[in-house]
Amino acid sequence: MIMQSIDYNDIQAGVESIFNILAQRVDDNQLQLVRKAYELAAEAHKGQKRKTGEPYIIHPIAVARIVAEELELGANPVMAAFLHDVVEDTPYTIDDIRERFGEDVAFLVGVVTKRKKDKYDKSKQVDNYRQILASVQYDVRAILVKLADRLHNMRTLASMSPDKQMKIAGETDYFYAPLANRLGLYHVKTELENLSFHYRCPREYEHIEQMLDELRLTEEKNLKAFISRVMELLEGNGIKARIELRYRMPYSIWRKMHSKGCDFNHVDGKHYIRIIYDATDPHEEKKQSLCIYSVLTDYFKERPGSVANYINAPKENGYQSFHVKLLNDQGGWEEIHISSERMVRNSRLGCTAERTEENVKAWLEKFKAVLKDVAYHGSEMDYMDGVTASFYNDDIMVFTPHGKGIILPKNATALDFAFEIHSKVGLHACYARINGRLCSVSTVLHRGDCVEIGIDNNSLPDEEWLNHVLTYKAKRMLRSHFANKKRLPYSRCSCCHPLPGDEVIGFKDADGKVILHKRNCPNAIRMASEQGDSIVAVNFEEQDDFLFPVRICIRAVDRYHLLSDVVACITEQQHLSISRLNTVTVERIVETSVDFAVHSVNEQEEAMKSIANIRNIDEVSRIDIE
Repeated sequence: MIMQSIDYNDIQAGVESIFNILAQRVDDNQLQLVRKAYELAAEAHKGQKRKTGEPYIIHPIAVARIVAEELELGANPVMAAFLHDVVEDTPYTIDDIRERFGEDVAFLVGVVTKRKKDKYDKSKQVDNYRQILASVQYDVRAILVKLADRLHNMRTLASMSPDKQMKIAGETDYFYAPLANRLGLYHVKTELENLSFHYRCPREYEHIEQMLDELRLTEEKNLKAFISRVMELLEGNGIKARIELRYRMPYSIWRKMHSKGCDFNHVDGKHYIRIIYDATDPHEEKKQSLCIYSVLTDYFKERPGSVANYINAPKENGYQSFHVKLLNDQGGWEEIHISSERMVRNSRLGCTAERTEENVKAWLEKFKAVLKDVAYHGSEMDYMDGVTASFYNDDIMVFTPHGKGIILPKNATALDFAFEIHSKVGLHACYARINGRLCSVSTVLHRGDCVEIGIDNNSLPDEEWLNHVLTYKAKRMLRSHFANKKRLPYSRCSCCHPLPGDEVIGFKDADGKVILHKRNCPNAIRMASEQGDSIVAVNFEEQDDFLFPVRICIRAVDRYHLLSDVVACITEQQHLSISRLNTVTVERIVETSVDFAVHSVNEQEEAMKSIANIRNIDEVSRIDIE
């Protein structure tokens, strides 16, 4: 435990700074209520101590300051910040809060107050997460107060025991940082991630931080020269701007090291340069960004494919900027972010930055749309994985042929796109055209792709598709489809692949699962002698709902149109669908294998008989698919 000396004058000065900040944004009556909220919190927490030995009231004060200063919220969220632990840790109730400060403040306090229950629907943590997320349907401010609470807890986590540090840091990295990301609170997100990494992996954190310190010294001279040259170019073209050099946090670098499988020295983008200009409206912002881009690329070589225009196509969390990489004099690529003052402010304040009723409503609708897809589905971990996956990803924007932008996670496929358009489009997708080129639906998409999905109402998903989708919506729709799909009561042996109509025998395994073999299968013969008691009677009959893949081998003397006659026989005469065809011709002797699907052995034999009647075909045989 860390004990610190307490300066009550500093505490009071901190409180007064909050009042001074608010005095610029609220009227005197509201300010008086904020003072009363602080006084109630101070009285309620009197005598309580934090793990550091400090008076507990220091924590609500710090949270209120984050809400007022860093998030720039108004009187009611600040009051909720002062009072957020009163109901949980003191005899005061929500009704007491409501009576003194109104319904709005009581609601905000209620959201951040952990429920005390004998039994939780899932786990205590997941129930708390759901409680927080449910509040967004009414007001996003409650989540912001909770994030401020978590941010101060992380800033003071050093006083906790290692096991508590790990628990709180894990929650932060898994839930609260993605939440901040989704709300566009870039600075909060970054700090939460980094603090979490610091306590989860202290040795790695310190190692990366040390290397960053050394890198700063090494790069200082060259970066100053580069920035100076950029500034000269801008001033020479009459462009007023300021430049910031930003080094990425240890966590960001560690994540890149692990995702790319490289060491610290081979991670690119350990820093970026932000050019910040002022503009009066969105039109001028675009114009100024392109002007700066043009000036810089007239002098510096641009890295091909490095442009990312987040001004025209903002990220899902609202982030806007114009990114490009330029070649410096040392042969390295400098990452440049061109942003207006408004964009910089918005990246710090996220959904709280532009508080018009219309903007806030748009944010809430976006947020609720995400929650609608993941809420109350599946197991506890499915729920949380769905939430965090939807909150936290590198977005790409792709387009429909009509120009509508669709935001998807990085490495999403055409299948993800199809399900985003409509569930029926996803379930009946057959192919994709990406930038006009025919592709499979499992093809990975890239930023700016134009995607068209081809559908067939008779086509149904393959279970392999679950390995080719990233979005929670696509996974949920596919799992729902397969859960409702009629299934055989048996499993087919992987060595002999019996079909309805074959003579079969069933063996019940230790789990009660029945596995079918052909009666002449060598494994079945051996198992019958060793495990005779596990033999069960089975009724393996043809059903319209089930098709089984089969493979036949054809030997013939080559001739003109031979293969087209084979294909026509299978598809047009027998009405079967070919999935694979492979042919080899050696000295006019053709050997072809064909994969298709049948309902029964009788259907396969009928197809084989028809094929055998084709001119020049000598032999048709059934072979097992390995």
